[in-house]
Order: sequence, then C-alpha cells, then structure tokens
Amino acid sequence: MRPDFDDIFMELAVNLAKRSHCIQKHVGAVLVKDTRIISIGYNGPPSGTHNCDEEWPETGCPRDSKNGCSLAIHAEQNAILYAVKNNTSISGSTLYLTLSPCLSCARIIYTMGIKRVVYLNSYAEHKGLESDEGIDFLDKFGVHTEKYHGELENVTHMI
Repeated sequence: MRPDFDDIFMELAVNLAKRSHCIQKHVGAVLVKDTRIISIGYNGPPSGTHNCDEEWPETGCPRDSKNGCSLAIHAEQNAILYAVKNNTSISGSTLYLTLSPCLSCARIIYTMGIKRVVYLNSYAEHKGLESDEGIDFLDKFGVHTEKYHGELENVTHMI
C-alpha cells in the first residue's frame, strides 16, 4: 500500500524534530508545495550561536521576559526563513508541524501566503493554555488547519 503524502511529510517532521537541541521541546516542520518538499526546519538557536543542550545541559537557554527561550527560532520560522533566503516561493504551500503554531508564527504563516497547516500536537496543551491562539488566528483568516490523525509508521520515538 502506498502511503499518503500527509503521512510521509508528518513522519519527516517528526524525525526532523529529533535534530533539535532544545531542552524544553523538540519540534519539526516540513514546507511542501505541489507534493514537493521546498524547505524543512526544526526549533533551535540561530546557526553559529550556542546549542542549548550543550551550553546549558541542565536548564536550557536563558529565558526571555515572557519566560520563553531567548535563543530559539521556531521550527516553522526556520523552514520559512530558509525558503525565503533561497528565493523559493512559498505562497500556496502546506506546512506540516509536530506542534501547532504559536500566535506569532501564525501571523508569519498567514503573511507568507501558506494555505494549509497540518499539525500533530497542540501548542495550547503543551503550554497549558485554554485555546490554540495560532490555530484560531489562521482559521479566522482563511488558512486551512487540521490536526493530523494519520498513522506514523516510520517513527521510532518522539520527544
């Protein structure tokens, strides 16, 4: 049986999340257009700075004023930035994420013209929030969002 593209791309996002150096949460992203991968990303510090799990193995990176990671770039930001840096059009694309986007990332997703977001886990549940503000924002402004319910057959372990 041939796997569905949603399964293939979500499995890749989950496996990419394993590359993260973040102490708090590993997140992966795959940006796809017309069933072709145009960019990938995972959360972590900007290239050339500190890897949190190496520099601060016990606590992770220092926290910012809102108690977030002071160095981290979110997985979806990394995927979008890499595509844009390489002059790749992402308008009309689909973004696969292991964690639904935060509100700030949702604004970027909308602004960049991404038309569909498929996510595995809830950011709200991870952060103890009442609702997924990022998903609410995207839904309000016409970006199709859906929680992934497929089968992840080629993933051995996810953090």
